[in-house]
Amino acid sequence: MAKHRKTIKHFEDFSDIHEITFSCHERRPLLVNDSWNKLLAEHIKRATVRHHYKLLAFVFMPEHVHLLVAPGVDSSSISMFLSGIKRPFSYRIKQILLETGDPLFEKLTVQQRPGVSRFRFWLEGPGYDRNVTDQQTFELMINYIHENPVKRGLCERAIDWKWSSARRYLLPELPEDADLPELDLFL
Repeated sequence: MAKHRKTIKHFEDFSDIHEITFSCHERRPLLVNDSWNKLLAEHIKRATVRHHYKLLAFVFMPEHVHLLVAPGVDSSSISMFLSGIKRPFSYRIKQILLETGDPLFEKLTVQQRPGVSRFRFWLEGPGYDRNVTDQQTFELMINYIHENPVKRGLCERAIDWKWSSARRYLLPELPEDADLPELDLFL
């Protein structure tokens, strides 16, 4: 029996803000390495420019990512935007694992069918996408994203989680050289 692949319908109203969530393969905690997270931040930054999106909020959790983005003029589809983040990042991690001989490479390589295997950093499928159409929901989503590490017990306060936009929102007076991910936020 063929395996049913989960599909998701993206509602591409280009006036809506999008809350996007995507997870690591098998929901493994793969985003615990600062150098990988910096690399992910770089790929998100490139994708926002290339696909004409504005990053409004984010958090990198150990096994998933939340992004709050707004499409700009001539923006790509959500699926193209996500592909612009996930594919090049996954390819780069694959190269790092191969170069270092890390056994994690084997754990992230799946057998698609006899004789065909594929490296998977991300959980297969498009993830979760929610359109945000009003100010109240927008504010709730920012709070949800920023409080995610607190609810999981990873930190006591949202501003303590390095891989989040919470400090930019809650402590806007932080100097530019503060130890923050290098992601351009449109606040």
